[in-house]
Amino acid sequence: MISLLVMLFPSCSQMDLAPEDWYGSNNFWNNEAQVKGYIYGIHKQIRDGNVNYWLMGEVRGGTLKLGTGVSTTSVSMNYVSPFIDQGFTKDKPGITSWGGFYGRILNVNLAIQKVENECSFLTQANREYYLGQLYGIRAFYYFWLYRTWGGVPIITDVKVMNGVTTAEPLYTARSTAKATLDFIKADVNKSETLFGSNVTMTDAKSVWSKFATLMLKAEVYLWSAKVTTGDQTPATSDLATAETALNNVKNSGLFSLQSSFKNVFSYTNKGNGEIIYALRFLDPEATNNVSQYLYDVTFVSNAYTKAGKLMGDTLNIKSNLGLQRNEYDFPFWQAFDAKDTRRDATLLDFYYKDKSGNLTINGTILRKLLGTINSTSVRVYADDIPVYRYADVLLMLAEVANKKGEDPSSYINAVRARAYGSGYPVYVNSSFANNELAILAERDREFVFENKRWFDLVRMQDANGNSLVFSNAPSLLYGRSAAALPQSDAYKIYLPIDVNTLNSDPKLVQTQGY
Repeated sequence: MISLLVMLFPSCSQMDLAPEDWYGSNNFWNNEAQVKGYIYGIHKQIRDGNVNYWLMGEVRGGTLKLGTGVSTTSVSMNYVSPFIDQGFTKDKPGITSWGGFYGRILNVNLAIQKVENECSFLTQANREYYLGQLYGIRAFYYFWLYRTWGGVPIITDVKVMNGVTTAEPLYTARSTAKATLDFIKADVNKSETLFGSNVTMTDAKSVWSKFATLMLKAEVYLWSAKVTTGDQTPATSDLATAETALNNVKNSGLFSLQSSFKNVFSYTNKGNGEIIYALRFLDPEATNNVSQYLYDVTFVSNAYTKAGKLMGDTLNIKSNLGLQRNEYDFPFWQAFDAKDTRRDATLLDFYYKDKSGNLTINGTILRKLLGTINSTSVRVYADDIPVYRYADVLLMLAEVANKKGEDPSSYINAVRARAYGSGYPVYVNSSFANNELAILAERDREFVFENKRWFDLVRMQDANGNSLVFSNAPSLLYGRSAAALPQSDAYKIYLPIDVNTLNSDPKLVQTQGY
């Protein structure tokens, strides 16, 4: 996959539309190597969106440090507002130009158009395999858009100027929430059908596969069964569809929990048996943004362990020190059981001394996904970031069981057993609300920095079926008293459209509430 990911794509603005002559060349789409290379390029673009996935799914989630906007290492923090404090306004949208999703969707649409209608050199089996990837990826993109903005423009063709002197043919209104979700469901189901019995997984599982589609399907239908968005009301019958998709992954026999939580993310263990689909980072091709959670030279000289020992470069970061622009909250670290191996595989606690030499100031450093030390003795942050892994199968099955009124404890305990080893704290089935919070807490510990927490809050429910994003119960887990969003700010679940994008398309309307 790596050498083919150097494909160049057009720079984009607003709806990220390509120049009029970009796709008309006769020197492409002439053989299967070109098709495969183009689709590899599409996968590279999925990875390119990683920071926006992180903003949408992780930074808003309520586990990052609140307060002055300065990390414990005294570095000015990024994204305090509007993401951490939910301070979104029409003039402070957080993300502009739809996060660049439509430029990527255009590239997928072009590939669908070409592979479906041309490329006669492809066998039918290969044509369907490529289309299974493409429809799954398009559904994946639209699901990010849907959960972040609600109803969005649905574009399925290659919208370019093509010699027309007016931009009017490019204008596209927002579809309703229901129409958007129905479109996503249609794409994900088409992807599953096209894959058929083809379960090929390549490139350390960084290429979209049937199992990625099944995980996306489970996520889409679980969301559909629980979340109200505009005119889209929960369809409880969708629980069965989500459960079937999850069981198809589970019963394939191809995936299982790694014996060690830390090893799931190891640079030398990419594509292991727990990974279902991951964003691929590789030295020297690309790195992730973990360094924004790490320490600098000031920390090395001034941070102590709780026992009072100077830490120094305790994580062996070497010359490629980070800069802590983002920080997980210390009470979040405190909420981990000391016997839970996920705590020390995920976060490092540290302390400063006051003028009297007492250890009083404390903070956290991310130690998950630290990458590797390369042949030149430089640490590179190139661990893959999982999108779907087997722990997610188990905990989504727990959530489905709980919503159905069944006992989710076996799924919770399977994840705990790996985290603790022998003597793990056995979870016993309880009320719906208690089960839901237990599942959320387990997800919190499993999926740090995997871009899931905000969407977990929105999707998961209290005893009355209301979203946990409005409940203080998840916040109380980590020493806070306020809900992630007050009910009066419910509209902020969805982001506003930035002014430039609105002004560029007269058919667009602002997200309700802004």
